[in-house]
Amino acid sequence: MKKIQVAALALLLVTAFSCKQAKKEENKTEEAIATYSVVQDSTDVRFTAYKTTDKKPVGGTFTKVDLTYTAGETPMETLDGMEFSIPVSSLFTNDTTNTRDPKIIHFFFDKMMETQSIKGTFAFDTDKKCSVKLTMNGMTVDLPMTYVISDDGHVNFSGTMDLKNWNALDALASLNKACEVLHTGPDGVSKTWEDVAIKASVLLKKM
Repeated sequence: MKKIQVAALALLLVTAFSCKQAKKEENKTEEAIATYSVVQDSTDVRFTAYKTTDKKPVGGTFTKVDLTYTAGETPMETLDGMEFSIPVSSLFTNDTTNTRDPKIIHFFFDKMMETQSIKGTFAFDTDKKCSVKLTMNGMTVDLPMTYVISDDGHVNFSGTMDLKNWNALDALASLNKACEVLHTGPDGVSKTWEDVAIKASVLLKKM
């Protein structure tokens, strides 16, 4: 009788240990397949252009950004290869006269080739640098950027576009002509600069 009780106790201990090990393996598997995704509508894309020889900043944003990505096990895996498309019609510069945005669209973007939208694909090089294959005016050019991932999951990007790299200087001249008076400084010179500062951010969450 005692032999039967000892055997039953041993079997119970083995079963409990096996269940505990199985639970540990299950937890490890769950941790291994945890993935990151982009929070919907968290994308923010802003730009700063410059006018007059004093380089007076003019800021704006795009209110619509379409993203395509594959969830990964790390933030970089999720963001690497992420594609975006920005309709230029979503341009917004918070101009109280409601004339600046139509001017930029008509005299700048409409003067380019195939620019109903600005498109790009992210590629990550290091833990602080990445690049975007940015397509505008029928050209795809690498735009170097830096990025920082904050503790709350926001990924903040920054870089500077040189419009001549996208053959956009004719479009820039068209815009400067349309805004000649507004882009004229105290020195009497009308100027629209070819460099444009870009800042963007997305919010990642762990699934």
